[in-house]
Amino acid sequence: MINQLEKTAVLLALQSGEVDLQGQFLLGSNYTFLAGLVYEENTLPVVYKPTRGERPLWDFPLKSLSKREVAAFVVSEALGWDLVPPSVFRKKGPLGPGSLQLFVEHDPEYHYFRFSENERQRLRPAALFDLVINNADRKGGHVLMAPDGHLWLIDHGICFHVEDKLRTVIWDFSEEAIPETLLAEITRLMENLQNKTEPYEQLRRLLRVGEINAMIKRIQRILSVAVYPAPTSRFAFPYPPV
Repeated sequence: MINQLEKTAVLLALQSGEVDLQGQFLLGSNYTFLAGLVYEENTLPVVYKPTRGERPLWDFPLKSLSKREVAAFVVSEALGWDLVPPSVFRKKGPLGPGSLQLFVEHDPEYHYFRFSENERQRLRPAALFDLVINNADRKGGHVLMAPDGHLWLIDHGICFHVEDKLRTVIWDFSEEAIPETLLAEITRLMENLQNKTEPYEQLRRLLRVGEINAMIKRIQRILSVAVYPAPTSRFAFPYPPV
């Protein structure tokens, strides 16, 4: 868990630090790099996803995935759920524009499919978050457990589509009522977006207006039902699942 003071300092470093590429993550469709971020004599491990390394997708706008990574962080912060590691979009980087995200120390072999039942029970906010942002690729390996026990969500490049595209492994709460506290928090987000206050202005720099409006409508549908959905076909699950 990162407190607000630490988060502010990390975001400043992400925006201003010098990026030193150290290696490439070979799994995945798009170019993703581990880098050292040097800022004020400190070095932070970060994940760099350059726009130029994005594989074109037929259903998502070209060169938009790295901005969607950052939009997921903006929504997580607006909800106050602290689910996505600090992330920014940089116009300049070693390989051009792209997203920078704080690298979370974790055991890559310990993910959603290895979690205990008690640990899975902590994923209600994560499941609702994916509904809100319309996550089309929530794999088990995208749910990380930090050494302090905090749960983090990563890899949000294919989210926020205007059409319903939810694909996830987290169906643990299907047909269960969504907790009132979570409903209240997504209601607040919806109202802020409708009134075009923060985080609307931040999201407007990352997403299309139609995509923001579609998120508002998704939240309205969630609130009208107030129940976690159940999968309706095999297309509701990502492949591969990890």
